Amino acid sequence: MRTIYVVSHSQLEEIKRKQRQDELENLETSRKRLEETYQSRIKIIDEREHELYEELKALAPAEKKTELTAEETEQRSVKT
Repeated sequence: MRTIYVVSHSQLEEIKRKQRQDELENLETSRKRLEETYQSRIKIIDEREHELYEELKALAPAEKKTELTAEETEQRSVKT
């Protein structure tokens, strides 16, 4: 058995208005959550990017020294 409700036109309009308002609030909440998540991920990526940059900067002189040492070793072996 089905239940049927009879409502006035103004009540129907109020129900529709309330549904649209609820949907709008849900969208705003979803947008806010999405923006917060996005900002959080951007922060994590920026931090990791900075860490990698610093690591590369710290490794660059060591690599150059290693390369020079290898070149010096080759030059010495050629002289001998």
